Order: sequence, then structure tokens, then C-alpha cells
Amino acid sequence: MQDIIEGLKNGGTLLYPSDTIWGLGCDATNEEACQQILSLKNRPAEKSFILLVDSFQMIDRFIPEYNEICYDLADLAVKPLTIIYPNAKGLAPSVLAQDGSVGIRITQDPNCLKLIRGMRKPLVSTSANLSGQPSPTCYDDVESSIKKNVDFILKERLTEKMITPSQIIKIGVNGDVKVLRK
Repeated sequence: MQDIIEGLKNGGTLLYPSDTIWGLGCDATNEEACQQILSLKNRPAEKSFILLVDSFQMIDRFIPEYNEICYDLADLAVKPLTIIYPNAKGLAPSVLAQDGSVGIRITQDPNCLKLIRGMRKPLVSTSANLSGQPSPTCYDDVESSIKKNVDFILKERLTEKMITPSQIIKIGVNGDVKVLRK
């Protein structure tokens, strides 16, 4: 695991099982690494990424102001919940939406937590598929071109079926809530 952490710190890309689906990841503050993920997926640059963090303390480093309802929503969520926060700072430009917002999920996955805590930065978490294709439900479903072109593969839970994308909600600074994916 330490070699993967060091590789991510140095701009590497990763194929890994997240808390929801098989994902592609990198250091969310490294624009060059994020561009590599876009290229791997053949994804349009205007589509933003979801990030994984280990705590609200990490969110505080990148989101200067957000509504307190986010704490309650994260605490009460019964399945993984991605919250879109406004006005992000200190992140790679390609992880942000055009309005400067970013989707962040506090992960409970032990391996993801090790990676995030080792990097001390958010981890990009985008589905490990080519743009427009279905998300892979297990390692064997990941396109061979993706497997060949990432720098690292976290070979955990290779046969486990993963079909639970996170819920996504957008929270405005004033507390407006918009459900984007249930």
C-alpha cells in the first residue's frame, strides 16, 4: 500500500475498489494526474469528479464555507452520500464543476482511508469505465485499456460485485438542497 501512496503523491493514477464501485483515482490536487484520468476515460473535460476524503476536517481545508446541514446529512446517511459543496479551493481545476463546486464523500472504506490518510489529500473517485459506458461491477468488467494504462491497481475485492453508486445531493451555502441521484 505504501508504494501506491507514494505513487499517488508523485502524480500516479490508480484503479481501485471504492466504497461504492470500481474507481479510477489520483491526488485531487494534482492537475496533471487528473488530466490523465480524463484521458484514460476519454471523458469530456467539462465533467467534474467526485472526491473521497476521510473527515470533515479535510473538507474544511478545501471548502471555505458550507451549510451546517451537511454534518447532519453525512451523519444520518444510511448509504454512501456525495455532497456537492460550493466554492472549492486548493483543488485541481479539472475536479471542479463550472460553477466552482465539487462533489465530496466521506468514505468509510478501510483501504480508501489508508490511501487518503497516507497522501493527506482527497482522492479522486470516478467510475472505472470509458465515458458513456456502464460502470464496471467487478474488476473483470474494467476495460483492458484502463487496466493497462493506470500506474497502480489495488488488487483487493477483485471478484466482489459492486453496484451501489452513491446518492448525490447539492447543498447551497444558504442550505438549499437539491437531490441529483437517489
